[in-house]
Amino acid sequence: MLFRFILSRLGSAAILSVGIIFVSFILTALLPGDAATSRLGERAAADPEIVAAMRTRYGLDQPLYMQFFIYLGNLLRGDLGTSIRTQNPVLSDLAQFGPASAELAIAATLIAIVMGVGFGIIASLRANGIVDQVLRVVSLGGVSIPIFWLALIAVYLFSTVNRIFPSSGRLNPGETPPPQITGMYTFDALAAGNWPLFVSAFTHLILPALVLSAPMIGLLLRFTRSSMLEVLGNEYVRAAEAKGLPRHTVVLRHVLRGALVPVITVLGTAFASLLAGTVLVEQIFGWPGIGAYAFRSASNLDLPAIVGVTLFVALVYITVNLIVDFLYGVIDPRIRRA
Repeated sequence: MLFRFILSRLGSAAILSVGIIFVSFILTALLPGDAATSRLGERAAADPEIVAAMRTRYGLDQPLYMQFFIYLGNLLRGDLGTSIRTQNPVLSDLAQFGPASAELAIAATLIAIVMGVGFGIIASLRANGIVDQVLRVVSLGGVSIPIFWLALIAVYLFSTVNRIFPSSGRLNPGETPPPQITGMYTFDALAAGNWPLFVSAFTHLILPALVLSAPMIGLLLRFTRSSMLEVLGNEYVRAAEAKGLPRHTVVLRHVLRGALVPVITVLGTAFASLLAGTVLVEQIFGWPGIGAYAFRSASNLDLPAIVGVTLFVALVYITVNLIVDFLYGVIDPRIRRA
């Protein structure tokens, strides 16, 4: 049963991946202008030999269906083309900028889970009280406030006025990045045992991560509260309380587990808004990640890089939703049997 469940989810993810690749290919093919010159810089596009070589390399002189299979084969070999702006293979650029965004996204997600779920539990246990009202305002603010405005206010308050956190970058000027293991400076500094560098990387990370997590905190808080309130009214919860179990045992073992499925659903959906928010947050905080790379690629009409970032983000999104599907099966066995 579990094997079939995992196999079906992997199959769905594979079909979805091929569908996204097909859509990105069709949208690229439908762009006005010459497909070869649009993938080259201005100088390269003026050279007929380079243009002819580009057509041969990507099969642009072949029928459209053949172009798709050549495109798919190139993707499977890791060939996403060459960035017009950096003149590097797009895959190399993604490998360079990806760890910075991954570090930021992981930190923001952890903050959102701890604060959003924690505040949601407190709000449900203090329903309609003063604490609940305050947390509902916090939730509404997290969802409603534009992330770029929140980022600017955070930089002004915590960097310009109070100088608590650095305003940009991943390390202080003059500091050398730790030996690369994951590309995430906090992890790599810890692995190297370099505590001063870890503190520097962490203080640079915390402010953009807090800003990026704000919308997700608001969503998780609201859904955790409402889901907890639904479960709190069930008979098995009252039975557990009647047995004399401690309050925290009833809440964490019986109520929270029953409320987690809709919360995990929201977590997967909210991750999409987090990925969208990285473009603005990374620009404002000078964070050298995928969001900043995507912004500069779009500003320079760097088509191979734009398509590469699109496929990368889609792959991350599919992976996150695949993990969410697996978590469904772990939390609720009825879903595995469905």
